[in-house]
Amino acid sequence: MDVLSIQNLQKSFGDKQVLRGVDLNVPEKSVFGFVGRNGAGKTTTMKAVLGLLKIDAGDIFVAGERVAYGQTPTNRNVGYLPDVPEFYSFMTAKEYLTLCGESLELSASLINKRSEELLSLVGLDKENHRIKGYSRGMKQRLGIAQALLGQPKLLICDEPTSALDPIGRKDILDIIQSVKEQTTVLFSTHILSDVEKICTDVAFLNDGKIVQQGKVAQLKNVYYAHEFVIEFIKEEDGEKVLETFDKVRQKDKNSLIFQGGEDRMLELMRYVADSQIPVSKIERIEPSMETLFLEVASK
Repeated sequence: MDVLSIQNLQKSFGDKQVLRGVDLNVPEKSVFGFVGRNGAGKTTTMKAVLGLLKIDAGDIFVAGERVAYGQTPTNRNVGYLPDVPEFYSFMTAKEYLTLCGESLELSASLINKRSEELLSLVGLDKENHRIKGYSRGMKQRLGIAQALLGQPKLLICDEPTSALDPIGRKDILDIIQSVKEQTTVLFSTHILSDVEKICTDVAFLNDGKIVQQGKVAQLKNVYYAHEFVIEFIKEEDGEKVLETFDKVRQKDKNSLIFQGGEDRMLELMRYVADSQIPVSKIERIEPSMETLFLEVASK
């Protein structure tokens, strides 16, 4: 089942068309990477999903219910973490979650239970001081706790790691990955290495359209970089191979990068064996998220 379905979403601001017919399907219990350059329209799409933005055309469904601008009953199924969450700085984390729980009309016992569970999940259960003393990373963690308070079917995270240091980024990524059994996560980002670490699925937004989407592992197979690297013990052996084969480039003084599939690799291995050339490594180059994005965006 798809928790989020977007069909032919279009939106312009003045004469600038930001979304040109976005089609997106986010399956249940996935961590779905929503990838695009800064300004690609990711935040515009998420505002439309939240019913906060009037769209020009298209349909959006959350948990099977149609989203309508200004009428947001579908948001009972959505938790949202903006890129810069804001809080009442004079409160503690527990007080803030209590206020949010009351606004959701949760019972006092459920608020207390969920607050304790979530503060433990995000590593803030020992923090009793005011939010005004929180670091950026701590505020992001509290934002995740708040977004999960109502047990949403869809958690939307808008660039949650973009301004964090490496430790803070790792903490947030670990938390997001840990909640995938509780909810579906739409993870908007331009940091492709983060997608590679935690996402099960991904969609690439480019020029106002989704240019590719699917399972991360499957996309890597489809867009597999047909390249491999061979490392020689002697520099002169690499020079000999470079003169013999085409579609090859030098990586460094002892290494060459070849273009081609399995037949190409086997041909090289036969040549190396017949010529009694010692090598230290032959390795297939696996494509990164950056490689995949650049490839599909250039089409």
